[in-house]
Amino acid sequence: MLLVVEAHLLTVLGQPTGRASVSFLGADPVDVLRFGPDGNGPTRYVTLGMARAPMGDPGSDLVAPDGPRAELVLSVHTPHDTVLRRLATLAASPAIEGVVLAPGAGLDLGEPLWDGSRFTAVLVGEPGGLVADLPLEGQQPVRFLPVLPMTPNEAAWKRVHGAEALQERWLAQGRDLRDAGRPEADLS
Repeated sequence: MLLVVEAHLLTVLGQPTGRASVSFLGADPVDVLRFGPDGNGPTRYVTLGMARAPMGDPGSDLVAPDGPRAELVLSVHTPHDTVLRRLATLAASPAIEGVVLAPGAGLDLGEPLWDGSRFTAVLVGEPGGLVADLPLEGQQPVRFLPVLPMTPNEAAWKRVHGAEALQERWLAQGRDLRDAGRPEADLS
């Protein structure tokens, strides 16, 4: 399964420029592939391992074999390789915590997303933009979910007002979500 996912990523993003594997107690390892930087394009970090098993409803004792599968994609203008372990931690959350990740979900690390970052959480975006879904025979496709860095204040505001309202703020204020140094959204 993961070989098919990786082949799909290579077709879309080219050869990775880095790779790290992170192991978690009680869960299978998660790799994080780095693509770029090359030219003027952003650096992309993509998890590989989250789609190994379908995500299941945390309230259910059984996980449906045809449940949703996904991988996470983070795009930033400048490389921040200390994000590797933290992104793998987010990707392990469905297996460890029984979380089903979907667009609009927020994931909070409680620590900087990468060293020196003021972002401690991510908003799960809509799939299909950068990397198209990967169809699987007899199963739901693997979706490649973009994750958008949030500050603690943005994450708290999103919990009250919703993901769509936060995304509208970012858009209205011209925030470049791939900019590691971007200012926090005006939330007043």
